[in-house]
Amino acid sequence: MSTSAPRTATVTDRLVEANRAYAARFTDPGMGARPVLGVAVVACMDARLDLHAALGLELGDCHTIRNAGGVVTDDTVRSLTISQRALGTRSVALIHHTGCGLQTLTEDFRHELELEVGQRPAWAVEAFRDVDQDVRQSMQRVRTSPFLPHTDDVRGFVFDVTTGLLREIDPNS
Repeated sequence: MSTSAPRTATVTDRLVEANRAYAARFTDPGMGARPVLGVAVVACMDARLDLHAALGLELGDCHTIRNAGGVVTDDTVRSLTISQRALGTRSVALIHHTGCGLQTLTEDFRHELELEVGQRPAWAVEAFRDVDQDVRQSMQRVRTSPFLPHTDDVRGFVFDVTTGLLREIDPNS
């Protein structure tokens, strides 16, 4: 008979416990999967961005697609395509931010991973130096995707993590 030490609670255990408390007071809002405002927001996964609070959004208002840097990758296009074609969104807001971690990386990150694990990642890091230019590139990727039928309302912004303000990026600058 083996005796093992009691397992130390993890952060995930804390999240599961918080979910139990949430579920105890949860009421089904009775809404469908279609966003009420017909908008998809693509943003960085940075923990400093509280998108719903920053944009005045409520549950059910939008689709939120987050990844490192908020860059428009093939998987982002996949999500936007489903959002538009199956769930009715027509507008896209792209939100990068100041002080992004991707500004400190290079594509060498992939090479370092390959050396460490023996396999090169299939994905690009999508690192950048100029946040405004990267927003422009992301807007262009959305506007030129053959899979997206609604590309007339695509706007890009940089969120300032110290002031909370959005700054709109001119796609033609």
